Amino acid sequence: MIVIMGATGATGNALLTHLIDLGVPCRALSRDPNRLRAKEHLREAEVRYADAADPGSLRAAFQGVTQLFLTMTNSPAQVELETRAIEIAAECGIEHIVKLSAPAVASNSPVAIARWHHTIEEALRAADLNQTILRPYAFMQKLLRLAPEVATRRTIVGTMGAAACNYIDCRDIAEVAAAALTRAEIVGGTYFLTGSETHSYPQLAALLTSLLNTRIHYTDLSPADFRRHLTEQSGLPPWLATHIVEIQQLAIAQPEHPIDTVADILGKPPRTLESFLTENLDSFRNLPAEVAPR
Repeated sequence: MIVIMGATGATGNALLTHLIDLGVPCRALSRDPNRLRAKEHLREAEVRYADAADPGSLRAAFQGVTQLFLTMTNSPAQVELETRAIEIAAECGIEHIVKLSAPAVASNSPVAIARWHHTIEEALRAADLNQTILRPYAFMQKLLRLAPEVATRRTIVGTMGAAACNYIDCRDIAEVAAAALTRAEIVGGTYFLTGSETHSYPQLAALLTSLLNTRIHYTDLSPADFRRHLTEQSGLPPWLATHIVEIQQLAIAQPEHPIDTVADILGKPPRTLESFLTENLDSFRNLPAEVAPR
């Protein structure tokens, strides 16, 4: 039995869907199980309540499980919560954990969340079980956060200049995770995951211009001004705004290049950014209800 933490997130949900399609027994965990049970395509999965802040709920949810997919929403509590999940998984006899991590993991990384993942990875290595580490670059799904500003102002705002960024679809990450959970030869590795090509924000703006048939501009700000924009205009909490600034500045300091890991493991090329944007084009064309004019 495979248990999936973060089953309501983009990657966890895609993994759950993929495992169901493969006919692999799995258990999905959520603080809001009804949110998963309401989705018809997930009815083949076993759904349980669990909260990483509640050790008792984790112990109950981990019973009878041999493998764990571990991912949680980034937050200042992430180290505490993921480390607790690892410790309880080891206590419950889970034999293998597939952890969703970050690409620039190091104790001295300029990206705070990468330092958090380093601490969690160290805890995972100290546990007496098998581990597989997935280190994906930027999720294509996160680009949907740009959609309201594209729809309202026809602009993308950032602080990356012309630096290129690796983007990967969460569904490709999920398929690699499924391989790590079902194919013994994948277990134990650390895998950096990207799409097949990099894109800068000016290139993203040009691609959206072509797809929308409307001119989309890129506005490049200083790191301080961009952080202010994220907190004041987009309403992000300060720690998250700082994280976005850090990863964009890292793309300038450490140029990114595609890696063939996804194709090597899956035997097919990863999804392209153009196909993802085309699939989600209405999000960039239409205003979401919460920002639409009344």
